[in-house]
Amino acid sequence: MGHPCYAKFMAVPNYTYLKLKMPGPNGIITVESTYEHAYDYNVECIEYAEALVEAKTLIVNLDRLGDEVPDSKSCASTFEPTEAIKLIPVNPTGSNDRALRISATLNSK
Repeated sequence: MGHPCYAKFMAVPNYTYLKLKMPGPNGIITVESTYEHAYDYNVECIEYAEALVEAKTLIVNLDRLGDEVPDSKSCASTFEPTEAIKLIPVNPTGSNDRALRISATLNSK
């Protein structure tokens, strides 16, 4: 509930005995609880807080990963072969300027 709610209803919480007392039309209203219920509620609040921390951590990690993704439209560099190459004409009988690049260790046939 919280302190503003307690002040609005003029309620007095007693955490030692797990009781909440407030004035009512026919006298004092007392709301009681058990230690088991308080413990279960406390465990639930802790699990919820841990889930929030994990969610925030996940969001931060996703944002960081989003910044690291390279742009697919940009070209980093041109393709350069790592080995020696030789040019083989596509049409040996024609006068086309087209040629294939193959490794120098491969046979041209």
